[in-house]
Amino acid sequence: MTPITTELLSIVIPLYNEADNVVLLTQKIHESLVGYRYEIIYVDDFSQDATRRTVNKMGDQKVHLIELKKNYGQSLALAAGIDYASGDFVITMDGDLQNDPSDIPQMLSYMVSGEYDVVTGIRQKRKDSFVKTIPSKIANFLVRRVTKLDIKDNGCALKVFSKDIAKELNLYGEMHRFINLLAYLEGAQIKQVPVKHHARNAGVSKYGLERVFKVVADMMLLLFIRKYFQRPIHLFGIFGFLLILLGVFINIYLLFVKFYLGQDIGNRPLLIFGLMFILAGIQLFTIGIVMELLIRTYYESQNKRPYRIKKVTVGGLAT
Repeated sequence: MTPITTELLSIVIPLYNEADNVVLLTQKIHESLVGYRYEIIYVDDFSQDATRRTVNKMGDQKVHLIELKKNYGQSLALAAGIDYASGDFVITMDGDLQNDPSDIPQMLSYMVSGEYDVVTGIRQKRKDSFVKTIPSKIANFLVRRVTKLDIKDNGCALKVFSKDIAKELNLYGEMHRFINLLAYLEGAQIKQVPVKHHARNAGVSKYGLERVFKVVADMMLLLFIRKYFQRPIHLFGIFGFLLILLGVFINIYLLFVKFYLGQDIGNRPLLIFGLMFILAGIQLFTIGIVMELLIRTYYESQNKRPYRIKKVTVGGLAT
């Protein structure tokens, strides 16, 4: 097979209790990328099984293992691998063998032209249970409804990024679900291609129905970041001003009723609402100002990574 590109590929794969899958996954990557220049970056997210020992036992010089000091979650594990990656293209995929490495050359063919910054997979004939597919469908629906990004399958872990876009991704929390949207917000041109999907080879899924609520919460946070992260006063200040204005109008009306019409207003619920609107408006406006100061501090402070690495090994040997 003639390689589509001679540039270095960095394949970043988070691992958590994947001791039974990692050897076969490594073999499949080697078989799929014959002739390519690549490094496999496994990021062990504090596995409780023999994952780390299994990776190091392979003694594969193309395999880099990053061991995190504790369990940070998939997003920060991906962030650690991407930060470490030195390739011109960064490829992400899961470690459970549900993604097929043989799809990588096809995806790379769209990247080498320079027309696209991200190529993301659309899983064909998904082999997942409804516990995984329902939250995924909800997330895809929400992204399409509230953004201009029409991505059919945001949950597919198999993606190819240009180095520039990959390094600009600010992954935290559980934002790996919306990595396409994060890339889009950085100005990336995204291409969708169909990819194969397999049933899990071994081990158990780490997903449950509680993921639905996490999806909704993360989407709300992304909406805030997308529109108001650099200008939170525009959100909190406007709502605060409107509440203050509403409270003032209510109180002006009550003053008119009290002094012009001569009616008692002390027992009217509207008086309480008027005062509550004014106080709530002042609080929102104050929150907006405080967040403006926090955002300034965020941009001016040192760029510290939210994860800690215990050890890095290459081919089973510590670097």
